[in-house]
Amino acid sequence: MAECTTLESLLEMGFSRNRAEKAVAHTGNQGIERAMDWLMEHENDPDIDEPYVPPAGNVVGGGTDQQSAAQPPLEPSEPSESTEHDMEAMMQEGEGDGKQAMTEEERIAQVKRLEELMRVKQEERRERERKDEVEREKQRRKQGQELLQIKSKLQDDEMKKLADQRRKEKMEDRLAKQRVRDKIARDREERAQKFGGGNASGTGISSPPPEATSPTPSDNQGPPPAKKDYDECRIQVRMLDGSALTATFKAQEPLAAVRVYIQMNGGSDQDFGLLSPYPRRVYTELDMEKPLRELGLVPSAVLVVTKK
Repeated sequence: MAECTTLESLLEMGFSRNRAEKAVAHTGNQGIERAMDWLMEHENDPDIDEPYVPPAGNVVGGGTDQQSAAQPPLEPSEPSESTEHDMEAMMQEGEGDGKQAMTEEERIAQVKRLEELMRVKQEERRERERKDEVEREKQRRKQGQELLQIKSKLQDDEMKKLADQRRKEKMEDRLAKQRVRDKIARDREERAQKFGGGNASGTGISSPPPEATSPTPSDNQGPPPAKKDYDECRIQVRMLDGSALTATFKAQEPLAAVRVYIQMNGGSDQDFGLLSPYPRRVYTELDMEKPLRELGLVPSAVLVVTKK
């Protein structure tokens, strides 16, 4: 059965002439299957429907046309005997081709066969695309899971770092409070050893000495004038809740020692201030570094705790 050319077969299958000519040219006219493969691979090209422009010396068609196109042009004047012989041979070949033309039934059968071949190839292509899509989806999910694991690990590391920092801060705060307690304990022991332990008890609260004079409210009237050189100072502190603390300090100790004592025995960590009720005086941060003697709190005084 005579076969039609690749270009005619593609045109019979419904492809446009531009696409058919490009497929035949790019596959070197090696058959309908090669041309169909090329069309399916390049069907989404932006210039697929543009007219095909063959390069110089290349014409889409049969082998006879290509050979004749590849031959250099002859001078129009004085045709040679060989040229006339070639033209007669081409005419005879054309007449022979016309005798081998396909019948309508053969052409329809060949078109159906080619359409079935194209359908099979399209199915194979869709199957390949489906498998590629499944593989890409697997890769995407795998990358997403790896990204989630990395984020989770970073969050865990950050939480551990914050927890370690908080534990370190708590430990440093605990050690600082312990150093203050140890300092107060050493001061009490030194006062107990120097004065026989009468004014520095284990609880840090000493009872006021008996008053030999008349029971006047001297403690509430502020610090009395010093008549002699006292080495100690008895301080009574009125807390915010109405309770009172009484302790004895050295006259040369700063007012900050009284504040530390209140912080350790007052049961509250909030910031506070100190003042003398009479004569009224509010003590500042600069006063905290001054000795009790310089502030006029010797030999005894009453201080009131205030909120800041």
